[in-house]
Amino acid sequence: MSVPCVLFRVARSFTLLGASGGLLRRSSVLCRTAITRKITSKMDHLERTASNYRQSGVYSARVCGIMEESETVKRLRLAVHADFTFRAGQWVDFFIPGVEKAGGFSICSSPGLLQREGVIELAVKYTQHPPAHWIHTRCVVDSLVEMRVGGDFFYDPLPSDPSVDLLLVAGGVGINPLYSILTHAADLLRQNPHNTEGGYNIGSTHLCYSAKNTQELLFKKNIIDICQEFPDKFSCDFHVTAQTTEFDPQLQPYVNRGRVSKEKLRGHVDPDTTLCYLCGPPPMIESLVQTLLDSGLSQDRILFEKWW
Repeated sequence: MSVPCVLFRVARSFTLLGASGGLLRRSSVLCRTAITRKITSKMDHLERTASNYRQSGVYSARVCGIMEESETVKRLRLAVHADFTFRAGQWVDFFIPGVEKAGGFSICSSPGLLQREGVIELAVKYTQHPPAHWIHTRCVVDSLVEMRVGGDFFYDPLPSDPSVDLLLVAGGVGINPLYSILTHAADLLRQNPHNTEGGYNIGSTHLCYSAKNTQELLFKKNIIDICQEFPDKFSCDFHVTAQTTEFDPQLQPYVNRGRVSKEKLRGHVDPDTTLCYLCGPPPMIESLVQTLLDSGLSQDRILFEKWW
């Protein structure tokens, strides 16, 4: 049975540059919504997310790269229409010619990559669900698909917004939207490295990321590279729950055995400055949300998306 989860947010309006360079005016939201994705349910993605925000446009896209992110996850790079835009943390409705069901996949790349190269990336775990199965068994470079952006779970600060310290907590493939947020925060820092007037004042960013083993820690090299590029601003803890072998020496300083602990999480919470995004399995999210509340973090500073 699917139980809705509540995401707290605050509505505002904002202006940003679209992929084509034009100014887009939108309603930016971090407000109440129910976000539940039950992958094993008979209800499909479009039905599960019917109440979520969606852009009106459906855009064609071409697969221009396919990479093996892990033994079970493929990363697609897709060249998109010049008018395609999204906010870090959002997902796409994924329409495949000849496949009846639509997929729903979080964008794992940053809006900056879209602006620089005109592409987005999706990291998709193998399942028997038709869209994911197609990606793993039939998709090739130059395959054509269509996509529509949706989702109320995102990070998109205005230059005038107060600085926050991001705490990102991911379980399994729940890393996808949070990796988009992390790389977006890094892009914002590169644009305004000295936190000068006219740009968003970036606080700190800490990632807690849990997977079964280090092989399933997606994007780990890039995450570490960002932490090493900005050691005063970015940090990460990897957690593995089912690995008995030794860790790669290069990963060892960042890896812990076992799940993300309450004590570890509390150490990164400041009730006045922390804004926490969580994405992962419902039991993990429910436990950690309560830990955050018990640590004094208010509900409007806890944003989460459950993957069932």
